[in-house]
Order: sequence, then structure tokens, then C-alpha cells
Amino acid sequence: MLAFFSALALSSIKLLPSQEKSFISWMRRNNNYYNGDEYHFRLGIFLANQKYVQEHNSNPNKSFKLEMNNLAVLTPSEYKLLLGFKPNLSQNRFKKLTIKSIKNDEVELDWRTKGAVNPIKDQGNCGACWAFSALQSCESAEFLKYNTLYSLSEQSLVDCVTTNYGCNGGSTGNAIEYIINFWGGKVMLEDDYPYKAARDYCLYDKAKAVGHITSYVEVESGSETDLAAKCAQYGPVSICIDATKASFQLYSGGIYDEPHCNIFMIDHGVGLVGYGSEGDIAYWIVRNSWGTSWGEEGYIRM
Repeated sequence: MLAFFSALALSSIKLLPSQEKSFISWMRRNNNYYNGDEYHFRLGIFLANQKYVQEHNSNPNKSFKLEMNNLAVLTPSEYKLLLGFKPNLSQNRFKKLTIKSIKNDEVELDWRTKGAVNPIKDQGNCGACWAFSALQSCESAEFLKYNTLYSLSEQSLVDCVTTNYGCNGGSTGNAIEYIINFWGGKVMLEDDYPYKAARDYCLYDKAKAVGHITSYVEVESGSETDLAAKCAQYGPVSICIDATKASFQLYSGGIYDEPHCNIFMIDHGVGLVGYGSEGDIAYWIVRNSWGTSWGEEGYIRM
């Protein structure tokens, strides 16, 4: 959880000119401007995180770097709004296929280089990571089968999937099952149903929908070997991770290795687009939905 100072606490601290100058520079860079009490409140968060980033980056044993990115002045509760994965919201799972993965000998794979992955998107201040995670796998599956890379509408899922909670979170499995069971495997294009980071009335139009999603395959529980094999066999995978730590929020680059990650705190839907290695360290290539200013142009190696 992020630590932050209150405006009252800051009033008793003598700030260095360089500290305020750094914060003002951050506001300009991110086009975020604050005044009055809000200014001091955000400045307190900024300074606490700036110290955390500096201490982390000065540790030569860390395999990844942090930065004061566009999320650097969020409170823990504000940051938590971005983490909208909620598991097991329904039991309607009759479209799941249980398929044993084929033997996989590839040590490196990147579906981006094969044209199977759309540019990074940005979910904004809406806990709809589940929609972005689900659709990125659907988009890539369509490309690998029909050689067309659609940009599908996350907003249609936010507005229409009744088994999830829009910007308040949801399950990727529920989203894909809804597409199969209620929309016949077809989703509207983003151009026809643009994203606005807020839930609204469902405006799904079957006549404008595209796609051929009929089923999905799950990865064997707890098996990273099966995950790699399924990624190589079927394309980018919808996955969910623990993104609660400040090190994830402020990630800049390198191979993310957070010792305090918790398998019981899975809260963020993302996409697995490949894997590789650097020296003797193997990593996953993960596609996030927080824009290109976060991480490695929107991606993280884990």
C-alpha cells in the first residue's frame, strides 16, 4: 500500500525548492494541475513515492526500475479502482474446453512481432481491466484464425455484461462466456462503440458486431509450463495477476520480480503476449491497459 502525507503534516515540513520544482515539472508532464489543499495533499503523496522510487532504484540487486509515472500521486483507494478483476462471479462455464497442450520447445515467443496484438489501450479511471484482458485474447484469436485484427469495443462489455460490474470490476471468464452465450461470439468494433471509461446504457447492435468466438480453453491450474504451451499454441492469453504493490504501480522497466506478490491477491486482468529470457532470467511479456506512459511502453516483463 502506498504511504502518503497529509496537507497538515506537510505544513510542518520545510520543503526544498527542488522538491516543489520536481512536483511542478511532474504536473506539467502529466497535464495534471492541483491548487490549494489538493496541491499540498498530492505533493505529499508525490514526495513519499519519490523517496520510495529513489531507494528502490539505488539498490543494485533489483532487476527492475521504478519511476514517477502518471499514477504517482494516487492514493491507495484511487489506485485500487484500476484493479477490477473479480474471480468466480458465475458458475455458467459450459463453453469451456479442456484440451491438453501440445509439446512446446520454443524458448522465446512474442506475438507482437507476428502482428497478432493491437496497440496498447488505456482503461482510464475505470476498473474495467477484465474487459481489456478478455478482448485482447479474442482479438488475437480472430487474427490467428481469420487474419483480421479487429479492435473490439471494451465499452460494450462495460455497459452490457450483466454478470460483471462495469467499472467496479468483473471476471474475464464471465465476459468471454457472455460474448459466446448472448452475442453469438460477435462483438462490436471500438470505432462503432467507443470507450469512455464509465458505465452507461447497453447499446449493443448485433448488425454491427463481428467475430467468431465459440469457446475458450483454460490453462492447467498452477502450471507455468502449460501456460507457455497454450500461449504458443493458441496465441495471447487472458491472465490475471497481483498488481497491489506500489512497485507495480510505479514500474518503469526491467524484469519485474516482487518478492511480496501474493497468489491469493489476484486483482488485475492483463494479457500474456509471449515470453523470453535475459541472461539466466526467464520472463513473461505482459500487456497492460494503462496507456503507453506506464512501464515499457505499456508492457511489463515479469
